[in-house]
Amino acid sequence: MATDWLGSIVSINCGESLGVYQGRVSAVDQVSQTISLTRPFHNGVKCLVPEVTFRAGDITELKILEIPGPGDSRQCGDSQQMDTAVPGVGCQQQCSKSYMDRHMESLSQSKGFRRRHNSWSSSSRHPNQVTPKKSGLKNGQMKSKDDECFGDDIDEIPDTDFDFEGNLALFDKAAVFEEIETYERRSGTRSRGTPNEKPARYRHDENILESEPIVYRRIVVPQNPHKEFCTDSGLVVPSVSYELHKKLLAVAEKHGLTLERRLEMTGVCASQMALSLLGGPNRLNPKNVHQRPTVALLCGPHVKGAQGISCGRHLSNHDVHVILFLPNFVKMLESITNELNLFSKTQGQQVSSVKDLPDTPVDLVINCLDCHENAFLRDQPWYKAVVDWANQNRAPVLSIDPPISEMELGIDAKWSLALGLPLPLGERAGRVYLCDIGIPQKVFQEVGINYHSPFGCKFVIPLHST
Repeated sequence: MATDWLGSIVSINCGESLGVYQGRVSAVDQVSQTISLTRPFHNGVKCLVPEVTFRAGDITELKILEIPGPGDSRQCGDSQQMDTAVPGVGCQQQCSKSYMDRHMESLSQSKGFRRRHNSWSSSSRHPNQVTPKKSGLKNGQMKSKDDECFGDDIDEIPDTDFDFEGNLALFDKAAVFEEIETYERRSGTRSRGTPNEKPARYRHDENILESEPIVYRRIVVPQNPHKEFCTDSGLVVPSVSYELHKKLLAVAEKHGLTLERRLEMTGVCASQMALSLLGGPNRLNPKNVHQRPTVALLCGPHVKGAQGISCGRHLSNHDVHVILFLPNFVKMLESITNELNLFSKTQGQQVSSVKDLPDTPVDLVINCLDCHENAFLRDQPWYKAVVDWANQNRAPVLSIDPPISEMELGIDAKWSLALGLPLPLGERAGRVYLCDIGIPQKVFQEVGINYHSPFGCKFVIPLHST
C-alpha cells in the first residue's frame, strides 16, 4: 500500500530550476499524482513552509534516504495528522501499495533511481541535517573514488603502531658489509664507501678529484740556503746569497731584461704594495679627496734609490702626495737621472735637505737609503740625519730590496720587499714580501736554480719564516 512509504525520508531532485528537496513523506495522492514532504529542506536550507507538494512531472530523480521500521508508527501518525490539515491531502490511506511500487519502479527505470539504505539515526546524524546531493557524472566518479579510498571498515585498521626498531634489528648490517668487503677483496673492485671509513671533508677551494701529490719544494738552489720561507700555499722559497742574486740579475740583463725594465717592474710592484698598505680602495677613492695619503720616499744615490724613485712616480700617478728625499751629488747615475726626469713631470715634491721633510707624521715611509756595496754612505751626515728623522716620525716603514742581515740597518722596517728571490734577511727587516720582476725560468736554470714560480695569480706575495 502507499501508506507503507509514509514517514520515509526521501530526496527529490526537480532539476536545475527547482533544485533538490529533502524531507519526510507525509502524503501520496494517486489521483493527482502528487507527493508531499513535511519539514522540507531546499538545497540544504530549511524551508519556511511546513510542507511542500510535488507533481510527478516535476520530479527528475527520487531517492529514499530512510525507510521507517515497525516501531516508527509515531512518525507516520504525526505525518498523517499533519496531512489532514492540508486540503486535498487525506486520501493517502486509500492509495494502493501496487501503485506506489509501480510509481517507484517507473521512476527508477526512467531516471536512474538508486535505492539506498542509510543508517539515518539520531545517534549519528540529526534528522534535520540533510546534505544535498549534487547530480552529474563527474561527482559520481569522484564519489566512487572516495569509496575506493576511504570506504574500508574502520575496524580493519590496526590499533598498534609499526615497530620500526624491531624490524631494523632484524637487519644484520655488519654481516652485510662484511660480505661486501669479502666480495671486493676477491674481485678487486672498490665500493663508494665502507662503514669504517669516514667521509673526506673538502674545503671550497680543494679539488675532490684525485691528482698527483703536491710538491711543496719546487725551488732548489745550488747552495745550501741560510734561511727558508714559505708562501700562504705552503710552497717553500729558499733564500739566496747576494752573490748568486747579483749573478742572476746580470744573466737576466744579458738576455734582454735591462736595468730600465727591472726598475719599472720593481716600481710597479712596490707601488701596488704601498697602495694596499695605505688602505687600498677604502682610502683611495673620489669621495676621499680631502684625505690624500702622504708618503715620504727616502732614496740614496744608487740603483736602489732609482727603484724608489720609480715607485714614487707610480704612487704620485695614483693621487698620493709623495715627498722624495734625495741628497745632492755632483754626479748622478744615469738611471737616477732618467727616473728623476720622469718624476719631475708628476705632482710629487723633491727635497734634498732633512729640514724640508714634514714635521708631522706621514702615512708611510719608503726606505731606499741602504745599498749592498756602498756601506760608506752610512757615515755621511745626511744619512744619519735622515735616519733620525725617520725614527722620530713614528710612521710605518717599507724597505725596498734591503741588504742582507749581516749589515746593520739604521731604520727598522715593518715590511720588506725582496726581488725575484729573497736574501737571508734578519728580524729588523720585518715581514718579508716577494715580488716578481719578470725573470724567465730558463734564466734561473742558467745560474743553477731549479725554479718554478710561486706567485700564482699575483705579482706580490707574502713570505713566512719556517
